[in-house]
Amino acid sequence: MRILYGVQATGQGHISRARAMAHALKQHPDVDVTWLFSGRPRERLFDMEPFGDFQHRAGLTFVTEAGRLRYRKTIMANRYWQFIRDVQRLDVKAYDLVVTDYEPVTAWAGKLRRQPVLGIGHQYAFGKNTPVEGRSLAQHAVMSLFAPVAQGVGLHWSDFGANILPPILDLPPAPTAAANDYILVYLPFEDQSAVTKWLNGFSEHRFIQYASTLPNDEQGNVKRRTANIAGFKSDLASARGVVCNCGFELISECLHWRKPVLTKPLAKQMEQLSNGAALETLGYATVMRQIDNDLTARWLAAPPPAPGLSFPDVSATLASWLADGAKAPVATLGAALWGQPAAV
Repeated sequence: MRILYGVQATGQGHISRARAMAHALKQHPDVDVTWLFSGRPRERLFDMEPFGDFQHRAGLTFVTEAGRLRYRKTIMANRYWQFIRDVQRLDVKAYDLVVTDYEPVTAWAGKLRRQPVLGIGHQYAFGKNTPVEGRSLAQHAVMSLFAPVAQGVGLHWSDFGANILPPILDLPPAPTAAANDYILVYLPFEDQSAVTKWLNGFSEHRFIQYASTLPNDEQGNVKRRTANIAGFKSDLASARGVVCNCGFELISECLHWRKPVLTKPLAKQMEQLSNGAALETLGYATVMRQIDNDLTARWLAAPPPAPGLSFPDVSATLASWLADGAKAPVATLGAALWGQPAAV
């Protein structure tokens, strides 16, 4: 079984899911996976060892500034002729199965050559029963056409539809030690200097702030760290709470490890706004639509208890399903996984 697995690398969450799937697929020696990443320059990818000799394409990406999605700059920043050439040159017929986690080169190459593409990711979970916020006609069109698939396997925090499974997690065993007295902060779409200054305003609290552009230093009550997988997961395990944007994967990890979350969705980005709506509907986190000092102060003083959640091992189930040619109905997988005891 030869699988081409495309991963959108604009956000770290897609890569985190792919890392879990890579480990799970390695348990099937008859499966040969070629990984393809796009949406971020190759030199800015890190901790990519699980993917071996992976392929890279420019793909398509989104431009954000100061916590907002910038549509005009996004349109100007992408190299469309390069994208078209990459789609035309990708030989999807060499594979038995083509899978994409919202990666557009693999998705469109399959569509061009009439080879069915299977989508596995959070973006395929927005059906009629899933909470949605901020979806204009333009955003709906972009979301539908960005990485089109023949079949979508959605991932979410609740079974909003028959095609939806619990989150795929790339986490070590759950921490057993008591949490330390600091808050982990990961707001990659914000101005990092502004974030540090904002956190300095809560001088009675300690923070660890992560971003790919930060140096390893200390600014008053804020330790700043360059993004890396091992350090981040270690600090997440010991944090008493998390302040972050509304990306699906990190919040899934927080819910699984029962960390209180204060989250700020990326403005004008439908997926993150909808994640915020889902969290509010489910009562799983505190959501602020913009930086709110009063709300933050109240949350820091007394973070609401995290919900008593833990999710099953979805990556192992999906790896076995893919190794078998993805034959069983997704609804059958969902019924089994939502009813499984948690993998803690």
